[in-house]
Formats: sequence, C-alpha cells, structure tokens
Amino acid sequence: MSPSIDGKIKKKSLKKSVKKETALDLAEKIKRKALLDKKNNESKESKVKEPESEPESQDEEESKETEESKPTINSFKDLKLIPELLEACQALKFDKPTPIQAEAIPHGIEGRDLIGLAQTGSGKTAAFAIPILQALWYAQTPYFATVLAPTRELAYQIKDTFDALGSGMGLRSVCIVGGMDMMEQARDLMRKPHVIVATPGRLMDHLEHLKGFSLRALKFLVMDEADRLLDMEFGPVLDKIFKVIPRERTTYLFSATMTNKIDKLQRASLTNPVKVSVSDRYSTVDTLIQSMMIVPDGQKNTYLIYLLNQFEGKSIIIFTRTCAHSQRTALLSRILGFSAVPLHGQLTQSQRLSALNRFKSGKTNILVATDVAARGLDIPSVDIVINYDIPTDSKAYIHRVGRTARAGRSGKSVSLVTQYDLELLIRIEAIINMKLPKESVNRDEILSLHDYVDKATAQAIRETKEFQETKGKGGKRGKKDYGDREER
Repeated sequence: MSPSIDGKIKKKSLKKSVKKETALDLAEKIKRKALLDKKNNESKESKVKEPESEPESQDEEESKETEESKPTINSFKDLKLIPELLEACQALKFDKPTPIQAEAIPHGIEGRDLIGLAQTGSGKTAAFAIPILQALWYAQTPYFATVLAPTRELAYQIKDTFDALGSGMGLRSVCIVGGMDMMEQARDLMRKPHVIVATPGRLMDHLEHLKGFSLRALKFLVMDEADRLLDMEFGPVLDKIFKVIPRERTTYLFSATMTNKIDKLQRASLTNPVKVSVSDRYSTVDTLIQSMMIVPDGQKNTYLIYLLNQFEGKSIIIFTRTCAHSQRTALLSRILGFSAVPLHGQLTQSQRLSALNRFKSGKTNILVATDVAARGLDIPSVDIVINYDIPTDSKAYIHRVGRTARAGRSGKSVSLVTQYDLELLIRIEAIINMKLPKESVNRDEILSLHDYVDKATAQAIRETKEFQETKGKGGKRGKKDYGDREER
C-alpha cells in the first residue's frame, strides 16, 4: 500500500473517530441539558406550587384569625346594644340574632353603608332598624332616618317593627303612604318624628308641598326591597329625593334579590359599602316544597278550586297578575263557599289594610293578592302559596313563594302553568336553579268540578265588572290594569 493511500485511510479514520466523539459528546450534552431542564422545571413547579399553597394557607390562617378575633354572636347582648333595645328584643322574643342580623348589625353600629342580601323571612327589618335606633339613642334629633318601601303594606309593617323595637326609648315614627289623608300626614310630619317610613311618591309630595318640612338633617336612608325601588318605575322620584337629602349620610340597601347593575346601585350614592350576604343572589329556602301543575287552557279556575278543596283549612295566598284577576278570583272563591278576601291596588287603603288584617288574624284563610303582597310582608303561618298567574318577572316568583316557609317553618308552593306560560316557567327554573316537579292530580275529580266552576266564574266576572265600573265612576284610577304597581 502506498504511503499516500495509507495517509488517506488514517485521515478518514481520524475524522470518523472525531465525528464519533463529537456525536457522543453532543448526545451527552443533550442528555445533560434534558436532565438540567427537568430539574429546573421541577424546581419551578415547586416554586409555583409553594406560593399557591402559601396564599391558601395564609387565607386559611387569616380566616381562622378573623374567626378567632371576631366574637361569636349567640345573643343580642353580644352586639353591645343599649339596655332599652335589649329589653325590646326580649319582649319581642328575639332570642338569638338571625344570620343577617349577626352579620349586618355590627357593621351598622360602626356607621358603615350596607348592602344586605338575605332570603325572605330572615329578619332583615330588625337588621337595619337596630343600628338606626342605637345611633338615635345618642343623637335624639328629628327626621333622623327615612325608610323607603315599594308598597304601602310593607311600609306599615316596617313602622310596626320600629315602634316595637323603639318602645322603651320614646321613639316617634310616622308612616307616609298613598291612599291616606294628606292633611293628617302633614300634621304627623310637623310633630317632628325621628323615623319616617314612606313610599317614594307620597314622601316627595310632602317634600314639595309641605312648608317647613325638609330632610336636610337626615342621617340614615334605608331602601327596603332595594332592587324594586332602584327599578325604572321609581327612578325619577328617587332622583328627586336624592337631590334634597344630604350626601353625607349612612345608606342601607336590603332585599331578598339584588340587582347586579352597577348604575342602579350608584343611584343610591353608597360610600364604600359593606356587602352582607347570607344567601345566593336568587334562592328560595330549603324548607319550601315547590311544584307546578300543567293546566289546559280554559280550565285554570277549575284546577284552582280543586287545589282549594285539597288544601281546605290551610292558610293560603293566591297570587294573580292583575287587579281584575285578584278581584274575580276572590269572588269566585267566595261564591263556591271559601273564605277569601282580595288585596290589590284598586281597593282603598283602608280596604287593603282591612283585608290584610283579616287574613293575619285568621278570620279568613285565603288571601287573593297581586304583587303588592309579594314583597316583605311577614304574615305568620302561611301554609300554601298558589301562583294563579305566573309572574312575568322571575324575581317576583322568589318574593311570592317567600310568603311561606318563613323563619325556619315549612311551606308549599304550587304554580298553575298553561301552554302560554312555558317560557316564563323556563326563566324561573333557570333563576332558582331547579326544575319544578309536576303535582299529581285526580283528573276525574277535576273534570267533575268543571261545569260547577264555570257557572260560578260567569257570576264572578259579572260582579268584577260591576266593581270596576263603580271604581271608574269614583275616579279611583284611570290607568290600565297591566299589573299592580304602586305609584304613591
């Protein structure tokens, strides 16, 4: 072999060995890099996980600390109330604060603005009344607090709660609502009450026309059933009220359902409010049994009478959509031997209060009402709520069925659903996050009632027309009966 060829072979083998070595080196480098990357990733993951776990543990520690530092509230004495309020609570048999009271009252006593959200029947009225009365004890100034309510009946009920809680401290309160004598209300306002409970329209009437009356010294403003008050229906009159009361005040918003529209809440001019929530935004209580009945068109009255027979002797509220339906359904029930009274906006205020008092006292066991009775009214021991008409507003359903199963008691609601109500039913089921089960019925029994109920319905329709004609001649209301909403 020639030296030149031998040299070439040596060079090739040398190159191969160099390539082999470089390839091995490269593979080793890749392996080392992969291991290094793996270690780095593991360390990064552990570092990422640590902060995640740390805040959780910190939150847990903080919550534990706050729970430990936050005094447990087992009685109204733990809320550091004045003796007069403690005595009133004992007299009213308020043994232990409800969850909304335990959460809201301490913040209220500290002078904070509040947004309170709790299920109906949870003691919301006392939750805002107690901090106001505690502050009033030290101030003793007239026109100290104003409470706005969307319905007249609710306004009267709130006033009763204030009077009961303030009985030992010389409280002067007044209820200013539509349908009552303006001159008598003016005299009550001139006596300089501490607390005014009012519907917005009638309060604005007095602010505009009563000389010497103003709310420039107002310290507390409460909006009960705030989501309804902040609706467009009350918007213009509320804006007028907000212009004539001081911006420097304490404001409370309370409701069982609350709007999530910030622009509506901003209308109330809250200052750094504390949100106190002891329920979901839209929920019904666990002790309430809810169901529905699919009703063929034209047979709703027959199905209603069937239910009234089934629940004979029970305390029942029947909700209708309009004043005419309320009046007619109450008359139909009476014609067929049931003890029923109507409650709607076409009655005078004295008639409305009389109907409510008869039902509360047990003199009659069926109240046929529009949505004026849906919000806030605390009527003890309502066994059954029947939705004769499905409400067009899904939130109204929650307020309606909230008239039963209050304060830990059980209750039942039944909704009569026709083929035209299915869309409304779907909306309600979506908002309460449950499907309403169908009520089992005896169809033969229902059909046997039909002719009997039809004859009584014809009579009830005639009497309802006579009632509306009488009201029309008296000039009670000129507006169409699309629904029953308060104006004053």
